[in-house]
Amino acid sequence: MNRELGVWTNEECALVLIDYQQDQLESIRSETPADLIRLNTRWLARAAKAFDVPIVLSTIGVEAGINRPTEPAIAGELEGVESIDRSSTNSFESEAFRDAVAATGRKRLIFGALQTEVCLAFAVIEALEAGYEAQFVTDAVGSRSEIAHRTGMERLSLAGAVPNTALGVVVEWFRDWGGPLAEAAREVTGWYLAEVPKVTDTVGVAEAEAARAQAAVAG
Repeated sequence: MNRELGVWTNEECALVLIDYQQDQLESIRSETPADLIRLNTRWLARAAKAFDVPIVLSTIGVEAGINRPTEPAIAGELEGVESIDRSSTNSFESEAFRDAVAATGRKRLIFGALQTEVCLAFAVIEALEAGYEAQFVTDAVGSRSEIAHRTGMERLSLAGAVPNTALGVVVEWFRDWGGPLAEAAREVTGWYLAEVPKVTDTVGVAEAEAARAQAAVAG
């Protein structure tokens, strides 16, 4: 890993997405609403693909007929990424999941998952125990209640994981508007800035940013 920089680079990270299923999204009652979680997760997936960050995707209970597969809008951003279904709420108890994470060759893992205090917390804590470094994306995760969500995030922070936001992750990956990822960054960020006002007015988008985003989407 690049120890010359404290920031995490796209070359050393993998994105791990767990249980972004319709059944899970419908139950969200915590800080970030389900629609914004969905959009932020789509943005992370788009950026990961644009910046050559490997993605590990997993679901729970699909084969058993308990839950539906990955939510269609999110799945649409993940073409070519095989979904690993599990029965355990702890992803790392799935050999196929562990193997997929190891196969990325990356030791810095950025996690998004539903629900915060269960499938996210278990996976992140197991990853830390297995020798990985871990971030979790606070505005791309959620739970059935605010107290459950915040307790889960507190547990993760105390365990040594690093909280971040979708914006923080995307910008940290490319960082330099004059760098080699700048064109891809403009495209994926322009898409997000054009989409987010359709979902919420709680994320600020400046007038000039909105104009650039619309131009990027149109062009």
